[in-house]
Amino acid sequence: MKRSITRLLMAPSVILLLVWMIIPLSMTIYFSTIRYNLLYPGQNNFVGLMNFEFFITDPGFIPAVANTLILLLSVLIITVVLGVILSALIDKPFFGQGIVRVLLISPFFIMPTVNALIWKNMMMNPVYGIFAWISNSLGFEPIDWLSSYPLMSVIIMVSWQWLPFAILVFVTALQSQDTEQKEAAQMDGATGFHIFRYLTIPHLARPIAVVVMIETIFLLAVFAEIFVSTGGGPGYDSTNLAYLIYNQALLQYDVGVASAGGLFAVLLANIVAFFLIRAVGKNLTV
Repeated sequence: MKRSITRLLMAPSVILLLVWMIIPLSMTIYFSTIRYNLLYPGQNNFVGLMNFEFFITDPGFIPAVANTLILLLSVLIITVVLGVILSALIDKPFFGQGIVRVLLISPFFIMPTVNALIWKNMMMNPVYGIFAWISNSLGFEPIDWLSSYPLMSVIIMVSWQWLPFAILVFVTALQSQDTEQKEAAQMDGATGFHIFRYLTIPHLARPIAVVVMIETIFLLAVFAEIFVSTGGGPGYDSTNLAYLIYNQALLQYDVGVASAGGLFAVLLANIVAFFLIRAVGKNLTV
């Protein structure tokens, strides 16, 4: 009886969630099987898998997939490695610890569009950006980051915004670390590096897995930084799957091909999530 009542109370939320998910997915599947180009209204005939063929054979498809994976792996490595190191450093009490923690975490609350504008205009501008000023001060020629290293520039922008999230999770996890183990290790002559290597990192295994899982979900759909800073260029050098789908839908007005690309992106995300969840699951059961 109690179980029936519980299911009855949960039913409206579950049904609403299913409708919220199924209707957009169903429309995307439908649009991916018809010729739906906004430049040719009324010619919505069934084309089967042709939209998928057009999307996969697009010149930007291979670069977009490669850039998506490079961006994902690079940002994960940067945020996890620097996040662990910085969290271990600020975990020890020092003067102004609270202010430093706030400053390290604050970039996470900046909107992606604002983040891209800050880096594009204030940091990486080859004329009046901070990097250009540093280069001129040292006697070097300023680098036009967005033209010469577009994908690296996007990786820096995204890493700067997601690093505080990793720090927040790791610092919170370090608060529960057993101090008695660290004190015992120090009494036995262990150095700070040994404590970090054999106590801190194993303690952060689960938080690292959580950070990797959550960041992967969002990093596969990075768009604002690319749109604002590089526009996917030069050429396809900084185009990822999200921007390629946008290009098909809103620049080439081909909703059918863009829908096919969206389904491919969903497939790719599920493949990545499948292996990621398996890795996280093994970690959590240790």
